[in-house]
Amino acid sequence: MKKLLVLTVILLGVATRLLAQTPPKGHPNPSGAGWKPLFATDLSDASYPKGIWTYEEGVLTASADKAIWTAQPYGDFVLDLFFKTADGTNSGVVVHCSDTTNWIPNSVEIQIADDYAKQWSEAPKNWQCGAFFGHQAPTKSNVKRPGEWNRYTVTCQGKMIYIVLNNELVNTIDLTKFTSAKTNPDGSEVPAWLNKPAADLPLRGYIGLQGKHAGAPIYFRNMKIKEL
Repeated sequence: MKKLLVLTVILLGVATRLLAQTPPKGHPNPSGAGWKPLFATDLSDASYPKGIWTYEEGVLTASADKAIWTAQPYGDFVLDLFFKTADGTNSGVVVHCSDTTNWIPNSVEIQIADDYAKQWSEAPKNWQCGAFFGHQAPTKSNVKRPGEWNRYTVTCQGKMIYIVLNNELVNTIDLTKFTSAKTNPDGSEVPAWLNKPAADLPLRGYIGLQGKHAGAPIYFRNMKIKEL
């Protein structure tokens, strides 16, 4: 009986891991068991420069280009949130961050951008919304126009990251493939400021949201997370 119980526990664990590694087809139901807000409404569990980020009437936004971070690091998780761009917005969801004071080369950034703006519509595809910034473009541009709410689901499971934007899987990222700090697997050039191979980054780190970058604001709401 004891052996049977142990075997059952092992099989359940394997099944759970396999389920988590199955690419999502859409957004989850973040009201179920295990889900919690990414930040408290008073931001008491967040790390950020005072006076920059505000959370009012359920909407989080920033007045400057300073990121906000979770107080605790995360390993495998599903993050579900809504975001709204303005004209020219360039922001991002940052995961696997091991150094919040120097986060750009020490994390993975899932790009948020107003793809309708000239500077981003003409930018490299791996700089557009849904991209693994500077590394891998989304399969399609699926962001809505400025002023409309979008939904993002970011699933981090081991070396895999899945990006669902507005109910469509737009990026599947295998970090093991990004072994160079100069050239991406598709031959494109890695931006010079991303000077660490993504394959070498720690898989447990802080989660952050980029602030008002390039002069255009960004808005977030309904941010929830579930650890896997």
